[in-house]
Amino acid sequence: MKKVNRILTYILFVSPALAVYLAIIAFPIISSVGLSFTEYNIYKNLADWIGFANYIKIFRDPVFWFSMKNNFFIIFVSVFGQIPLGFVLAYVIYRKLVKRSAFFQTMVFLPTVISTIIVGILWSKMTSPIGVIPKIIQIITGNPNYAITITLSKNLAMIPIAFVLLWLYTGYYLIIFLANLQNIDPNIIEAAHIDGATNNQVFTRIIIPQLYGVLVLTSILAISGSLRSFDLIFAMTGGGPAYYTNVLAIYMYNYAFINYNYGVGSAISTVMVVISIVLVVMVRFIRRRIDTMEA
Repeated sequence: MKKVNRILTYILFVSPALAVYLAIIAFPIISSVGLSFTEYNIYKNLADWIGFANYIKIFRDPVFWFSMKNNFFIIFVSVFGQIPLGFVLAYVIYRKLVKRSAFFQTMVFLPTVISTIIVGILWSKMTSPIGVIPKIIQIITGNPNYAITITLSKNLAMIPIAFVLLWLYTGYYLIIFLANLQNIDPNIIEAAHIDGATNNQVFTRIIIPQLYGVLVLTSILAISGSLRSFDLIFAMTGGGPAYYTNVLAIYMYNYAFINYNYGVGSAISTVMVVISIVLVVMVRFIRRRIDTMEA
């Protein structure tokens, strides 16, 4: 009887969250996958089965591959830029290497509380030909005719966006790392110093291993966030000029909500989900390999 009551209690508490998950996340994903194999007619509200035609269409589109390349660039900036920089800043605060660390922490974290759309519009205005940044460069160089051309380059247009991404989200990872650094038992570090361990040894043998789980978590957050990057880039560039800053989310938006081609848009979203799952599995596999090597 107690076992039955325990099961019923478990079901009672889990059912609301499960129902919300199925309605908001699982069902739309499954519907999107099914829709990706159809040609949906918005006017007749009919979906004709066409198999893999939508996937073949996007895989043959150079814009798709260019958008994917930009997404992987954002993933690289997030994983190897935001996370290390956030960790370094968190470690600086943790070791109290700067004065007024609370103010320093607040200033780094402040951009994350600003609306991403507002940030995108702000930086687009600042980098425009009549913006603040060109004016500053004109004053420094003494060239009144200077204009930013990096945003017009096919290979360099993503660099300003990468800079804004670092400025915007580094504080988010700083807070995560700082919270976990402060949870490390100081007695362990003190005992290591008493045993003659140097600061570098404490850092590599105690602090880093304690944060392996956090590194995996932040990597997963960075990957998933990078693949669905939309609002900042849409506000800054709209994917232009000439698709130079296009990403998969904007590519999907144009097909699904501008051209009303829901089948192709669903195919793109399905590819994004698959890429995200593959990258997350790779991160977890690397974590397990590290744990095995250390064991």
